[in-house]
Amino acid sequence: MKNWAAALVIVGATVAFSGCSSSSSDGPVIAPVTMDAGDLQGTTVDLVVGQVLNIDTGDLPVDSYSGEVADTSVAEFTAGRVEDSATFNPGVTALAAGSTQVVMSNDDGGIEDLTFTVVVSDD
Repeated sequence: MKNWAAALVIVGATVAFSGCSSSSSDGPVIAPVTMDAGDLQGTTVDLVVGQVLNIDTGDLPVDSYSGEVADTSVAEFTAGRVEDSATFNPGVTALAAGSTQVVMSNDDGGIEDLTFTVVVSDD
């Protein structure tokens, strides 16, 4: 009977302590904004610091786009890629409050550059 009681105390303590885990020190997770590449031309995309613009390239390969951010202290471009069986869209990550222009070019040629503005706020 003592072994049974000891086992219940251990299980109870494990459950109690697992519910007390602290939240991440990185803060809350911010959902990405997803837009089609064809819808970005001339638009303004509002993001908050830490948020990502996920760019859906449609029928074009995700790795066919390159990007240039005018003010790299405000945002950064991440190229799309394919790794093993996973596909990652290109994107823009908001780094600090401000506004910057982004120009995306398609390496396959014959496609007009996409120029849009990213406005980043603190919250």
